[in-house]
Amino acid sequence: MIHRRFPFKTLLVRFKLSAYQKRVKSHISKSYIVNSGFSDVAIPNVSLPEFFEEYHEKFHNFTAIECAVTRRKYNYGELRRKSTNLAKGLRKYLRLTDGDVVAIVLTNNPEFPIANLGILKANLTVTSVSPVFTPEEIHRQLVDANAKAIITEVDLAPTVKKALQKSLKDLPLIVVKTRTDQELMNGCIDFHEFVNKEIDDLVLSSVRPESVAFLPYSSGTTGLPKGVQLTHSNLVANIIQHNNPELRFKEYATDNYQEVLPTILPLYHIFGYNVVMNGIQLYGGKLVTIGKFNKGEFISMLENYQNSSIFYLVPPIVLLMIGNDRIKREYLRNIKAILSGAASLAASDEERFNEKFGNHIKTLQVYGLTEISPLATSLYPNEVEGSTSYKGTIGRPILNTQIKIVDPQDPNDTPLKPNARGELLVKGPQVMKGYLNRPEETKKSITHDGWLRTGDVGYYNEEGFFFITDRFKELIKVKGNQVPPAELEAIIRSFPGVLEAAVIGIPHETSGEVPRAYVVPKSGEVINVKDLTEFVDDKVAKYKKLAGGIALVSEIPKNASGKILRRVLKEDYLKKRS
Repeated sequence: MIHRRFPFKTLLVRFKLSAYQKRVKSHISKSYIVNSGFSDVAIPNVSLPEFFEEYHEKFHNFTAIECAVTRRKYNYGELRRKSTNLAKGLRKYLRLTDGDVVAIVLTNNPEFPIANLGILKANLTVTSVSPVFTPEEIHRQLVDANAKAIITEVDLAPTVKKALQKSLKDLPLIVVKTRTDQELMNGCIDFHEFVNKEIDDLVLSSVRPESVAFLPYSSGTTGLPKGVQLTHSNLVANIIQHNNPELRFKEYATDNYQEVLPTILPLYHIFGYNVVMNGIQLYGGKLVTIGKFNKGEFISMLENYQNSSIFYLVPPIVLLMIGNDRIKREYLRNIKAILSGAASLAASDEERFNEKFGNHIKTLQVYGLTEISPLATSLYPNEVEGSTSYKGTIGRPILNTQIKIVDPQDPNDTPLKPNARGELLVKGPQVMKGYLNRPEETKKSITHDGWLRTGDVGYYNEEGFFFITDRFKELIKVKGNQVPPAELEAIIRSFPGVLEAAVIGIPHETSGEVPRAYVVPKSGEVINVKDLTEFVDDKVAKYKKLAGGIALVSEIPKNASGKILRRVLKEDYLKKRS
């Protein structure tokens, strides 16, 4: 996972250098645990729907979300009303009960926040499924999450149906029509009819803040994807943390102004879900979406929505914007800031972005994981005002968050001093409850005193700024998407003639990384690489395909206990390439 109001000049009170230097000392404790340097903020003990209620009432006439292609849109009043109708329908007609899981298999479209909020208001749990998943991938998540119903869209319904056939289940399928000329498959429930039906004879019960709200899937530091249990409290805490006065650069909607966010990060992903979709609701901002990322539609969105004010991006999209001549400087003339997450953005790329689109745009890198709802650090806006010295850093801990760097070989997790490299451990109210039905995996990831092991390698400097340099975890990041090596290896091993397999991530100019496989044939067997490639391609989403190729080898390096040494394979690949 993984992994963001006023004219920007008047964004926040600027610190004088001397005052800032004095405050820096408070970032780093005597025991070398780093915090934000600001006082903690109060986190309300409420559920996500209860938290949003006052904002939806306050901004009820403002557009909440709009499709850039069809111009289909809903205001905050409609979001509030339709989600309540959906919640009641799920309880009354589908007979769902507290804690049941409902899967959302949707592209970025205006119905996504309605579906999400409706499920949560019904005291149910959302599990978000990638709309580019194959039936086999969808099937695995539905079974593991024990989903009791699914919300999807017309174009994805056949794929979801195939997934259900694999699990021999006949779950209720609520389907969104994204165009008026679309027809529903037999047996499907019309989403729009469901959310427009008033149900007066049912009162929704209150939702406990400690109950699980969101169940995204992440591989953690290693292994297969696991359900990450994020409670209402986790999600509310992280929204409050990254929208505090020190980090805030958004303006509340007024009769004369509304924040406009072109939304290309997938809403099923924790960054798009909680930072973008949920976070903007505090301000009455407008999300502008395109269903699937398409270069042409993306450029048209930039051209047609030049009143956009904020961008949430990942490094591959930043590189696309820098390198594509069709994306004009004037398209971003009203952008105040971009937040880049999911992977590190090089300082040189930040500079190239500003050279093309203007220094009025502040580039703020953030860092986080699915397991921390998702943010742990950010570069504070006042720190980049008129300065380029912070480029390349992921910033400092956000409020109510502590981070330490430890030697992974140290059983006591003793915090290291500035500039010493080690694993980042994070502590705060945004840390997950644990992995679904995997207590041993949870125990490995969260220490007895509440520190989450991130699997990322980095360091912090004397001013408390963090830098990510590597990953202990073996997760491959393709355009910000997680690709677990173990998942691909299991698929490859099921191909006839394969004895062993190892998968690593190799550098790629536009994707960041792509998977590359090393395969050992069984004795006397001949493996056709083309057939194996097609075999894997048919079972995985596009971003998981073996774009780095397949190498047939006689053996795979392992340690004494038999664990695959993927780092050795990667170092060997990089050495041969250089």
